[in-house]
Amino acid sequence: MLPSNVRILVCTQPQDMRRSFDTLAAVVRDVMREEPQSGALYVFVGKRPTRVKVLWWDRTGYCLLTKRLHRALFVPPEPRDASATSVRIDAAALAQLLTGVTRDEKKRVPRLH
Repeated sequence: MLPSNVRILVCTQPQDMRRSFDTLAAVVRDVMREEPQSGALYVFVGKRPTRVKVLWWDRTGYCLLTKRLHRALFVPPEPRDASATSVRIDAAALAQLLTGVTRDEKKRVPRLH
C-alpha cells in the first residue's frame, strides 16, 4: 500500500523499455522536468503497451519495477494538455494501470485522467 501523499506521475511519451535506472532518471529530469530523487513514483509505458516500468528513489538508491503483460495492454492516462510531459494519478489509478486491459476491453475502456 502506498502512502496517500506519494506523488505518482506517468510520462506521456512512450519509452524504450531497454532503458534502466540512470536513463529513466534522466527522462524524469530532462523531459518531465521533475526531480527523480524526490520520492515520487515515475511510471513509463513502453512503445509497445505491453510493458511498463516504475522508477522511484528510496533514500538509498533507485528502485525499478518492471511488468510485462502477455494477453493485455497497459492504457496510460491521456494528458488534458497536449503539451504535458506527465500526468499525475493516484494509487487507485496506478493499480488499475498496472492491471492492464485485454485488447478487446481497450476499445471500450475510457482513458484515465
